[in-house]
Amino acid sequence: MRHFRRLLIAAVALIAARPARAQTLDDSIPSGANFDKAQFRLWTPHTSDKLRALLVLVPGSNGDGRAMAEDTVWQAFAAKNKLAIIACRFTDKQHDQGFIEDYVNVSRGSGQALLDAIGHFAGRSGHAELSSAPLLLWGMSAGGQFDYEMAVWKPEKVAAFIVNKGGIYYTALTPRETRAIPAMLFIGGKDLEQRIYTITGLFALNRRGGALWALAEEPGVGHVVGKSRDVSMLFFEDVLAARLNPDGTLKALAEGGGLVGDVKTHEFGPPAAKGTPNYPSVWLVTERVAKAWKDMMLPP
Repeated sequence: MRHFRRLLIAAVALIAARPARAQTLDDSIPSGANFDKAQFRLWTPHTSDKLRALLVLVPGSNGDGRAMAEDTVWQAFAAKNKLAIIACRFTDKQHDQGFIEDYVNVSRGSGQALLDAIGHFAGRSGHAELSSAPLLLWGMSAGGQFDYEMAVWKPEKVAAFIVNKGGIYYTALTPRETRAIPAMLFIGGKDLEQRIYTITGLFALNRRGGALWALAEEPGVGHVVGKSRDVSMLFFEDVLAARLNPDGTLKALAEGGGLVGDVKTHEFGPPAAKGTPNYPSVWLVTERVAKAWKDMMLPP
């Protein structure tokens, strides 16, 4: 009887330690040096398995992106790939150039706010593995700017990141560790020229330094998400398959492990030879992603 009771107590403890259903949690961090509000919403799928990575969703300038954690498309993607979602709200303190988001400069406090929230969620959710889970960073406009600077500040934590039609960045040439992170940089053919030129320049500079990045233009699209979410999902899936070790650590990828696309012709194939890229080209992790990249740039 005592043995049975011990088994029953152990079973109850195991069930309590693991979430039995999808769950949503909220958290906030007090105002910091470069941000006013930092608020977060976590969504985890219905699983008792360990989650593989954390999908971070960041909206445009000073926006409240927490509702994205309840977007059924993102939830289906997260459940399929055993991911948690953390959706963010960052706002600036009032200043005289509101189009330059201070909170994007993540090393001054907003990045740590995100990491602190992740730590809180790991303790509350029953998924302790989230505290060290690799990050998949997706954002629109200023959200993509935040992603870029987060990959600069903490490259060891980032599995892949998205830059999506943003305009203001604090870093030009990124560290070598950041250039080793697979990334896609999206521009809209009808967006502001300033945004197009800025993202194209960041891509060209870092790709020249060997960045495993792709530049993707969607013709006829302005400052909107467009097809970038769908392409990003394929990209994230294939990057996780290529980078994630069984113990949750990240593998390093190399130029020769993917495909190279021609920026002008949009054709793609194996890298020609070792060395520094000196012709406008993009790096694509798999053929599936390469086909999606090419199809995205077809005229509407």
